[in-house]
Amino acid sequence: MLILSFLVQLAGATMLLLFAVRMVRTGIERAFGSSFRRVVTQNRNPLSAALAGLMLAIILQSSAAVALLVAGFSAASAVTFGVGLAVVLGADLGSALLIQVFSFNLDWLVPVLLAIGGGLFVKSENRRLRQFGRIILGIAFILISLRFLRETMDPIRDSSFLPAIADYLVSDFVTAFLVGAFLAFIMHSSVAVILMCVTLVAVDAIPAAAGVSLVLGANLGSALIPVWLTRGMANTARRIPAANLAVRGVGAVLMLIAVNRLGLLPYIGAPDSAQTLINAHILFNSLLLLVTLFFCSRLERPFARLLPLNAPTFEEQSPMYRSTLDDSVLDKPHLAIANLRREVLRMVQLVETMIHPVMDLYQAYDAGRARTAIAQDNFVNTALDDIRRYAASIPSDGLAKSDSKRVRELTEYAIAIEAAGDIVVKRLIPLAKEKHEKGIKFSPSGQSEICRMHEQVEANIELASNLLISDDLESARLLLEEKGEMARLERKSRKRHLKRLSEGVQISFDSSDIHLETVSSLRDFNSYMASAAYPILHRGGQLLETRLIEQDYDDIEIRQR
Repeated sequence: MLILSFLVQLAGATMLLLFAVRMVRTGIERAFGSSFRRVVTQNRNPLSAALAGLMLAIILQSSAAVALLVAGFSAASAVTFGVGLAVVLGADLGSALLIQVFSFNLDWLVPVLLAIGGGLFVKSENRRLRQFGRIILGIAFILISLRFLRETMDPIRDSSFLPAIADYLVSDFVTAFLVGAFLAFIMHSSVAVILMCVTLVAVDAIPAAAGVSLVLGANLGSALIPVWLTRGMANTARRIPAANLAVRGVGAVLMLIAVNRLGLLPYIGAPDSAQTLINAHILFNSLLLLVTLFFCSRLERPFARLLPLNAPTFEEQSPMYRSTLDDSVLDKPHLAIANLRREVLRMVQLVETMIHPVMDLYQAYDAGRARTAIAQDNFVNTALDDIRRYAASIPSDGLAKSDSKRVRELTEYAIAIEAAGDIVVKRLIPLAKEKHEKGIKFSPSGQSEICRMHEQVEANIELASNLLISDDLESARLLLEEKGEMARLERKSRKRHLKRLSEGVQISFDSSDIHLETVSSLRDFNSYMASAAYPILHRGGQLLETRLIEQDYDDIEIRQR
């Protein structure tokens, strides 16, 4: 009975720890996720890239999450191999430093964090403040879970089976190493595993020697996570996680042998202290970063051979994707609606390729890139015409009322997407061209405000794409909140711009018209993309069919005409 109670309590404490780490990461991604791309891609030398990775790992509470971000940016050619690998190695060190912070006795801080975080999350109407509340609550839950782990170990610390397991792990450090790697991979969080190991050593459940082997194994397991999660991505995206796995794997094995065969453990810390595990973890990642940092770029060649470029797909060879509409299934409403949904999603992806280079055009106008973005609008228009034709061709007598409504909703959203594409072609790109031709520059503050809005728009496009696939009510609520947040950013930017004008900032006078029209255009673009949330919220009973909603759709139809 004691063993069963122990296992249940251990599982509960572990799940709470995993949930808390995820809660913090989710809050940070929702509050600041749109800025991560700029933080990673603006670095061009390994040292600053490593520092950026260190900072992101501390913020996201996960080096694996940073590795996945970098893999995505690498696939889009936004970062080079050397810079990307430096970011990932810096993230590994950042997660090690984070564990040092959580290892301190901060139980006194838990009530304060719960009070502040709960108050912000429950009472605040401001979206960003609510996410800050989520982050603070997550940190409090991490501290609670660690205290729960310590309390779970107390009753069985003097039992017969725990010392037997601990002695076995000390004598067979290879098994301890593999157990640590397995736990980190299964739990998808090396931070959680290492915090568990530190807690176990702190309560004398296992000796520090076994804990160090577990920690080194957890380092290997954390490097396996992004390799596994990127297995379906292009080879260019898989190279950096694979290189990180190779470097960390070799380093972890070498340090494992050095600690257990060469007797280096006393030089790292006291044999009976939990701090020894943290010292070993930080030392390992620091040495790995120092040894590898200035050779990152040289590792690209062998991994480029190991993972060569994928054969170009049809989509990569053609600027226009094939339509997903299939006339042969028009007599099967559920398949026809699925085709419509896929075609609308294709329109969203086309519009995303149009909005993506806009900020680059504002900073350095390129006529070729502008023409490419404008050409995409023709594909969007064609897709809308096809969707209208296809929706009209679905036999109405075979449609249920709910299916008929869904067809209309998808068609209306396609109209909204086409209107969003027109904003890029008819407003944003001409503004970028005018800015270039007149030699106008934004003030640093104005440039930062516009970039922030553009990043938020791109993040919301991804959210809208996911919503089209999932029809998830919570995602719809979040997308509508993002629409309100974008309106707030536009008002805030306008007020700050007017304040700069009142202070006589000349550069703001010169760029005033373009600045105000740009932020207004980005807000309007985002509103069209966010209109996907309305029908889902209405079906979920969380939105009344008021005149306000009807007005949004009326505006779309009026602008289309």
